[in-house]
Parts: sequence; C-alpha cells; structure tokens
Amino acid sequence: MKIFVIGTRGIPNIPGGVEKHCQELYPRIANKGHEVNLCARKSYIKNKIDQWQGVKIHVCYAPRKKSLEAITHTFIALLKARWHSPDILHIHAIGPSLLTPIARLLRLKVVCTNHGPDYKRQKWGRLAKTILRLGEKMGGLFANEVIVISTIIEDIIYKRCNRKSNLIYNGVNLPNKSTNTDFLTQIGIEPNRYIMNVTRFVPEKGLHDLIKAYMMMKTDYKLVIVGDADHETDYSRHLRMLASNDKRIILTGYLTGNPLSQIYSYASLFILPSYHEGLPIVLLEALSYDIPVLISDIGANLAVELPSERYFRCGDVEDLKSKMQIFLKQELRVEEQQNNRKLLETKYSWDKIAEQTIEIYMNVINNNKM
Repeated sequence: MKIFVIGTRGIPNIPGGVEKHCQELYPRIANKGHEVNLCARKSYIKNKIDQWQGVKIHVCYAPRKKSLEAITHTFIALLKARWHSPDILHIHAIGPSLLTPIARLLRLKVVCTNHGPDYKRQKWGRLAKTILRLGEKMGGLFANEVIVISTIIEDIIYKRCNRKSNLIYNGVNLPNKSTNTDFLTQIGIEPNRYIMNVTRFVPEKGLHDLIKAYMMMKTDYKLVIVGDADHETDYSRHLRMLASNDKRIILTGYLTGNPLSQIYSYASLFILPSYHEGLPIVLLEALSYDIPVLISDIGANLAVELPSERYFRCGDVEDLKSKMQIFLKQELRVEEQQNNRKLLETKYSWDKIAEQTIEIYMNVINNNKM
C-alpha cells in the first residue's frame, strides 16, 4: 500500500500525543513493506530529513499562529497528498479532519483518527471550539473509516455521527530503565527524591493545580516538570512565574532520549492533573517505568482502569495535595506493578496497533466504493 499521513506536526521527537503516536506507528507499518509518506510542519523541523526509519518525510509550510497553523498546513498537505495519489490518506486529529469532505471530493480514500474532543481544551475560544466540533463531525461523517483511541471517543462518534468506529488504543514500549544519573546531577535532583510530570504548558493539562498543590506541601522532594509551550501565552508565562517562586520546582523544557529516560527511571511519583485527554501516552509511559501514579478522575484517565486510589478529583487542589502526601513515599506494590505490566502488554502494544491499522487500510482499499 501507499499511505499518506497528514494532521501531525511531524516526526521524530516532536512533542505531542499525536506526534508520539505517529512516531511509533508508521515505522512499524513501513517495516511491513508499505510505503508511508508523512507531511510535517516546517516550523517544527529543526534538521530537515527526507526519511526516518523507513517513513518518507515531506516538510510543508505552516504559519506559527495557533489559530491558523493546523488548518493551513492540512490544506497544503492535502494538495501534496493528491499529487502523490496514495491508496490511503490518513488524517489525524479533529481539526485537520475538517477537510475530509474535500479529500473525498478529490477521490481519496480517507481514514481519520480521532484523538479526542479537542474542543474541550481550555485554550480555545468559542469560534475555535465550534470549528473543532465541525471537524469532528466532518471526519465522522465523510471518512471511509474512523479510528478512535478510547471508548469515550467511540461513544461520541456514535452519538454525533450515527456510525460505528474502530477502537484502537494508543500504545507504549516497555523500556530498559536508565542506569545513568548524569542528567539528574546536571539539573540538580537526586534519584528517587522527586515528583514528575510530562506535558505541554496549556490550561487543560492542569499544571497550575499541580504547582499550587505542591507549594502547599512541606517536603524536600522536588517537582520536575518536563515540557514547554508550543506558543508562548499568558498562561505559560503565569506558570513560569509560579514556578520561579519555589526553588524546589524545576522546569526542564522538552526532553527526549536518555535525559527523559533518566527522569522517568528515578521518579518517586508521576502526577497527571489534566482536565482533558484522549488517551494519555505519558501515563502509559509512566506505568511502563513502574512509577507510582496519581491522576485526575476524568473519563479518559478512568478508562485506563487503574486502582481507584490512584485517582483524585479533577481540579480539587486540596484532594491532590493530600493524596500526593500519602503516595509520595509509598513504593509501588509488587502486585500492582505486575498488573500494570500485564495491562500494557495485552492492551497497549504498538505492534498490535500497527497490525490493526493495516487491517483497516486493507478493508478500505478492498471496498471499491468511493
């Protein structure tokens, strides 16, 4: 098959859940003998490459403006896709899915992956949320097949678009834990003496709640926040101001590779205070490193089906603080660790996800109806 992928910022090592999804999925599909072309946004590609692990990379223009970036790039990428005449056009996320009807008019067979109801993100205004809802609807109505990453999204598509979708979860690789600590030393933290979070600096990730709850605690455990803002905003500046008021809080910026592995390998507790998620890959990664986790009780997190004590009331800073104090010095029980491993191996395998995705592609291709 010849596959063309749009709707992502690009790969490799570009922050974002969709980006991580594509980085793991498409080399596996290419490795099975299929031609995979992926369109990346020029502003995110630091070192231009034509190919990565068998995936052909096409770099296209995208304005660095939050409201225009995704839709402008998707339109340009769609024209490029039509020129390449793929067997399958795969569109990721509901914003880019707004152009699904145009893709169908261009006689392309389209698979859309809905990574979550982005219109619930706090960073978007009323107009943007309306457009995102429309994108969800256009992808749900006009794509040849729709993939969803959670049962919550599956229900949304059924109710809004009156169609069944294909449930394929996000995945995670079981890592080899890092034995190095040089990066930890470099940023001034001790192994097993810190709380961690990996995220983007946007309101729906709940970082303001985490920082406030942490600052209410009297502890010598540090708080390490891995991430940054794609677009500088009042909110991201406010977060940095809050963090600067407490020397125990360390902002590392975006990390990949061994530095990120070191942070995961030696963390005492992982916190995910999000107000909105699709299916959080960072949570799966934390579980893969056998880190005790504490996460908000939103639907996407509850769907992972962890023990009830691992959840706190979303937005409740007092509840977050009290549970952080309880779990901070508790090691992960052997039974819970084994259950987490079994969950990841059976439900969240990238190899299995690649096989499921290829099967959907083949079903679309074999159905001659345009």
